[in-house]
Amino acid sequence: MPKETMTPKERWEAVLKRQKPDRLPMDYWATAEANEKLMKYLNCSSQEELYKKLHIDKPIGVGPAYIGPKLEKDTDMYGCRYRNIEYNGGVYAECVYHPLAQYETVEEIERNYVWPTVDWFDYSVIPSQIKGKEEYPVQGGGSEPFLIYKNLRGQEQAFIDLILHPDIVEYCLDKLFDFCYENTLRIYEQIPGKVTFSYVAEDMGAETDLMYSPDQIRRFLLPRMKRMIDLAHEAGVYVFHHNDGAIRKIIPDLIGIGIDILNPVQWRCNGMDREGLKRDFGDKLIFHGGVDNQYTLAFGSVEEVKNEVIENIRILGADGGYIIAPCHNIQSISPPENIVAMYETGYEYGWM
Repeated sequence: MPKETMTPKERWEAVLKRQKPDRLPMDYWATAEANEKLMKYLNCSSQEELYKKLHIDKPIGVGPAYIGPKLEKDTDMYGCRYRNIEYNGGVYAECVYHPLAQYETVEEIERNYVWPTVDWFDYSVIPSQIKGKEEYPVQGGGSEPFLIYKNLRGQEQAFIDLILHPDIVEYCLDKLFDFCYENTLRIYEQIPGKVTFSYVAEDMGAETDLMYSPDQIRRFLLPRMKRMIDLAHEAGVYVFHHNDGAIRKIIPDLIGIGIDILNPVQWRCNGMDREGLKRDFGDKLIFHGGVDNQYTLAFGSVEEVKNEVIENIRILGADGGYIIAPCHNIQSISPPENIVAMYETGYEYGWM
């Protein structure tokens, strides 16, 4: 086995700059339950031990501390209330109260709702979060406002609003993006030059097609996302764009506003075949993800996992433009043997 010559940060940066890394970086996303099972399986007492054992180049996430008004139990700063919903092997917190659902006009929202502010946060804690971890890439700042909007209005109403209440959508997204912009700016100011990438995300795709029309995406999301992307690039920060599902028809638009990294590459969805993505967009995007967790990691054999990782490296990793990772959070149903196989295969075959 070759010897590593780069730190995780250097490895990520080499791929992002389209330089040659010693090997392809590997990232890790998992639910708490899946993570607990894996740590027990590998007899690891800490996340750091887990990452080292599997050669994972996990970025350090940074963010401010909340010091704002006291929050009610199971309620976030937006007033959305959550309840834990059990599923096979784990728990997800689902939004069950939508504080803006009752309003029919922008004026009603303005009269009755208080928007969170960055002044509710202490940013001075951020430098300490990377102290002693200088060998790792840093993720900080970014946005995913339509996800918050769906919780504020309720998912069904949020989709209806795109057609019947576009003024409410515009008003709320402006408020949400303004918060994200100022939050991101303050993070950059605390650790200038040290943030590797920011997470500018929106889920636009379902299994077979986009969840919204391209015109709606171009009206409501792309211009506001571009403002976030421009802020990142002005600070020398790369843009990590998360977008689930069958999104191929909007990828050229996303490239046009400046995304750098595309995640999660759910190649089993319509139009998302790896060969086509690499052929058409490989010179413009770094791919992150690609290891399927709907079938392969959850229900496939160890051999199927190995073969998929090797195929991803061959296709998406040609010329180094790939970060090995699962297609979203590994679920608790995934056997630890499959997870280990993913990272051991990535380590064995990912040398450049």
